[in-house]
Amino acid sequence: MTGHHAALSNSVACTDTVELARSIRKDVLHMVHRTRASHVGSCFSMADMLAVLYGRILRVDPAMPEHPDRDRLIISKGHSAAAVYATLANSGFFPCDWLDRYCENGGVLAGHVSHNVPGVELSTGSLGHGLSVATGLALAAKIDRNARRAFVILSDGECDEGSIWEAALFAGHNKLDNLTVLVDYNKIQSFGRVSDVLALEPFADKWQSFGWTVQEIDGHDHSMLARTLEALPNKAGKPGVVLCHTVKGKGVSFMEDQIAWHYKSPNDEQLEQALAEVESR
Repeated sequence: MTGHHAALSNSVACTDTVELARSIRKDVLHMVHRTRASHVGSCFSMADMLAVLYGRILRVDPAMPEHPDRDRLIISKGHSAAAVYATLANSGFFPCDWLDRYCENGGVLAGHVSHNVPGVELSTGSLGHGLSVATGLALAAKIDRNARRAFVILSDGECDEGSIWEAALFAGHNKLDNLTVLVDYNKIQSFGRVSDVLALEPFADKWQSFGWTVQEIDGHDHSMLARTLEALPNKAGKPGVVLCHTVKGKGVSFMEDQIAWHYKSPNDEQLEQALAEVESR
């Protein structure tokens, strides 16, 4: 296969992914508090995944965000934009002071993930689209005989969408072993617990029946995330899904596993308490 991955491998080069995750959470708190935005809980459940992906796994270069041989990461759960922007800023894709204008009129950083931001591959927010795009990217890499890989982060509630399963069928049929899905399985979606709104279990069996390899891990365990993703592909000729069991609002006691923090922004007192808890982790 073609490509220049010696130049791109581990370009972000953050060896302390725990510290990166801490910075992501602190930045998210400031961003959401400043603009009275939302989705802190969703950002926190995926912060550790983002830290490991950018700190250890993705073949990307912040100085060349459009490099043709880069890995592609699609953030299908685009409402978690604050965490994505914080990750990219802390990884050197753009200046950290851009975060000060998150979700402001005239600012670059919109409330849902936007492609005009360096390092963002696809504008997302309407759930259910990311996996279809990622399968196309993975298939194109196969056709090009290029070693670049496609990753996509899905929310669990997003897996209610039929388009997810159409894309899953397509990926299995085409043996896209250069495609990896990480599901942020925090068990809460917009209006209730996933098990009450539309149960996904037996979740792993569904993916396996569509021709995927499946691994289930603690989505907050950095060592486990790194070991799992560094060993890809899990099996030649099969796309892989990693069901990352997470906690909505992970890292702040009064936010954890609370549906309210899908929507709320912290007041001044809550901000200070949350920052203290994140710093002490």
